[in-house]
Amino acid sequence: MKLDDLDRAILGALLANADQSTAQLGKKLGLSQPATWRRIRRLQDEGVIAGRRLLLDPQKLGLGVTVFLGVKLATKGRVSLEDFERAVGAIPEVQRVEHVLGLYDYRLRVIARDLADFERVLRRRIMTLPGVGDVEANVLLSEERRPGPI
Repeated sequence: MKLDDLDRAILGALLANADQSTAQLGKKLGLSQPATWRRIRRLQDEGVIAGRRLLLDPQKLGLGVTVFLGVKLATKGRVSLEDFERAVGAIPEVQRVEHVLGLYDYRLRVIARDLADFERVLRRRIMTLPGVGDVEANVLLSEERRPGPI
């Protein structure tokens, strides 16, 4: 699907605030509500808009620590990637599982109440997963949201 400037403007506005109505969005972009709705619907039907997510503030939920883990599987031949992904995906503290190319096989985003809670998750849940070998942890100090190319 070829995106025009108006499609990109709609996507940018929705990224900034996905809660706005099609009437509000249309008014900002100089479109009628029906025309705005049709464009959004087309972007959804074509898979450009794959869904909407609710963003929660981890700090306000009592989850003060975010850690990025690099995980290298020790026994790739004996444990399938799917087995690891299924097992790690069942851990609620693991927010993201990314299969990557490089020094590690996976990059995980893990949240916890504090460092002691993270250590519990690491020792009891992550390190006991099938095939886990080397693990490297990087604690998030701060995060800034930067708009993408849209």
